Amino acid sequence: MQLFHAPRSCSLGIRVLLEEIGVPHKVSAIDLSSGHQRDDASLAVNPKGKVPALLRDDGTVLTEFQAIALWLAWRFPEAGLLPDDPDAAARVTEVMEFIVGTIHMRGFALVIMPGKFVSSPAAQQELRANGLQVATDGLHHVSALLGETPWLSGTRPGVADAALFYVTQWAIALNVDLPAPLNAFYEEMLKRPSVLRATDRSSA
Repeated sequence: MQLFHAPRSCSLGIRVLLEEIGVPHKVSAIDLSSGHQRDDASLAVNPKGKVPALLRDDGTVLTEFQAIALWLAWRFPEAGLLPDDPDAAARVTEVMEFIVGTIHMRGFALVIMPGKFVSSPAAQQELRANGLQVATDGLHHVSALLGETPWLSGTRPGVADAALFYVTQWAIALNVDLPAPLNAFYEEMLKRPSVLRATDRSSA
């Protein structure tokens, strides 16, 4: 398989999941800052002009974080990325959807790229503030769900944890004050060989 991935973007979570599974795959880097995602070659893979995109072994392409994450969990059940129990799986999916749909799209997207939504500098400043509040409130909500274990998806990191990892990384980069459980989660993630490989901190 081949993952089309932009470092420090949400596709990092998919790269972590691929490393957790241990399935052979290639990574094709996409430079979002240069508009690489909108060139002809990239649009031929994903006409949406975004990441992540996963080219599967059968030649078909799957896009959108949640769809790719769930497909990987279903395709490789032995990796334990999603609980077997339907109710528990629904709860994990619920959290993943909240992280991507709210903390990312209604929160950090407005903080990082306000110019994509409004042109006025004053409006951009207001949008950043609103987005930061949504992201911060959302992170506190998810932090309360971690409970006694460091993982959202069960006994090991899974689909929701991959999403939480990339937004937590954004929060740290933006100097957002995180609750203690989220700091502990992030530190535990950084210890995992899968994360070291996905973030290019290991040659393994």
